[in-house]
Amino acid sequence: MEEDLNLTGDQYEWLLTSFYITYITFEWLTLLWRIVPAHKYIAFCVAGWGLVASLQALAWNWGSMMFLRALLGIFEAAYGPGVPFYLSFFYRREELALRAGLFISAAPLATAYAGTLAYLITSIPSPLAPWRVLLITEGFPSLIVAVVAWYWIPDSPGEQRWLGRREREIARRRVMVVKDDEGDEDWDDGETAGLEEKWGIRWGEVWRALGDAKSWVTALMFFSCNVGFSSLPVYLPTILNDMGYTRLQSQALSAPPYLLAFLSVILTTYLSDRHRSRSIFIIIHALIAFLGYLFLALSPPTLTSSSIWGYLAIYPIATGVFSAVSLIIPWALNNQDTVSKQGAGMVVLGVVGQMGPLVGTRVYPRDGTGNNRLGMGVCALALGVVAIGAGGLRVMLKRGNERRDAEERRMGGRGERRMRFIL
Repeated sequence: MEEDLNLTGDQYEWLLTSFYITYITFEWLTLLWRIVPAHKYIAFCVAGWGLVASLQALAWNWGSMMFLRALLGIFEAAYGPGVPFYLSFFYRREELALRAGLFISAAPLATAYAGTLAYLITSIPSPLAPWRVLLITEGFPSLIVAVVAWYWIPDSPGEQRWLGRREREIARRRVMVVKDDEGDEDWDDGETAGLEEKWGIRWGEVWRALGDAKSWVTALMFFSCNVGFSSLPVYLPTILNDMGYTRLQSQALSAPPYLLAFLSVILTTYLSDRHRSRSIFIIIHALIAFLGYLFLALSPPTLTSSSIWGYLAIYPIATGVFSAVSLIIPWALNNQDTVSKQGAGMVVLGVVGQMGPLVGTRVYPRDGTGNNRLGMGVCALALGVVAIGAGGLRVMLKRGNERRDAEERRMGGRGERRMRFIL
C-alpha cells in the first residue's frame, strides 16, 4: 500500500488516525437508534460500511484513502457503539450483559482468525495488488448482510415478525417491568423502565445524562480499557517475531489468546447477569490484565521478548481486557433510568472511550529498539484505573441505593418505587 499510494513520512499513521477522528466526533449518531427504525438504520449503516470498506481498494493516492478512511469511521460510529443500546430495548437490565457480551465477543473471535484469513487472501494470485484484494474481500460480505438486516431486524419488542400477536405483547410488556434485588416486580412505568412509549429522544434527559457522574466514570473506565486493548495487536506480533516464528506460524499463535478471551467474555457476562453484579467482575478482570501488563513492564526484555513467558502473559491480558469491556458497556446502560439518558450515556462512553486507542497505539517506540517496557507500564496503569474506577462507582451506586431506600421509608411506602442501581 505504501508503494502504490506513494506514502511518505507519517502518512500511513494518519490513515489510521483519520478513522478515529471521525469515529469519535460522530459518536452522537448513537441517539439515532431512537429516531430511525432499526431495520432501516442498521441496514444503511452496515451497507455503507461494506461499500466504503470495499471502495478503499480503488484509492489512488494518500488523499483519496484519507477521505475513505474518515468516511468509514462515520459508518462505524453510527453502528457499533449503538448495538448494546439497541439490545437494551429488548432485554431487562439483569439480562443485558450476556446479550451485549454475545455481540462484543465477536471482536476477539474475529481477531483470532482475521490475521490468518488476511494472510491467505493476500497469498492468492491476482492481477490486483494483494492489499486491494484484501479490502474488497473483507468489505463485500457486509453488503449481503445489510439486505438480510432490512427484512429480519425488528424495530421494537412488539414488532418481531417471527412471534405471534400474543407473544409480541408479552415481549413488549416484560421489558417494561424491572425486578428489584429480591426478584419482586417493583414498578411498571414505560419511561423509567427504560422503554419509553413514544419513539424519539427527550433532550432534557440527554442533558441530565451529560451532567451525571456515572456517565463520566464509566467513560473513563472504557477509555482506560481501550488503552490496554489497542496495544495487543501492536505487541503480540512483536513477541512472536522475536521468538523466531514464520509469518504464518505467528498468525496461528495469535489466535489462542483471543479464543480464550471469547470464551471468557461469554462466561463472565453470563455470571454477571446471574448474580446481578458488574463491579466485582470488572475489578477481577482488570486486575488480571493489570498483572499481565505489569509482568511485561518489569521483566527483563530477554525474558519476555524471546521466550514463551512473554507470549503466555498475553493470555491474562486478552481475557481481562475483553471481559472488562464487555461489562462496562452494559453497566453504563443499566444505571440510567430512561432511554434518552441511556443513549446520551453511550455517547459519552464512546467519545471518551474511543480516545483510548489513540494513546494505546502510540506508547510503544518506533525506533526499532524493541523496548516496550514504557508502553506496558502505561497499559498496566490504565487497567489499574479501571479497577479503581469500578470500585469507586460501586460505592457511589450503593450509597445511591441507600438514599433511595431511606426516602421510601420516610414516605411510608406511599411514594413511587424508584429504580435500584446494579452494583
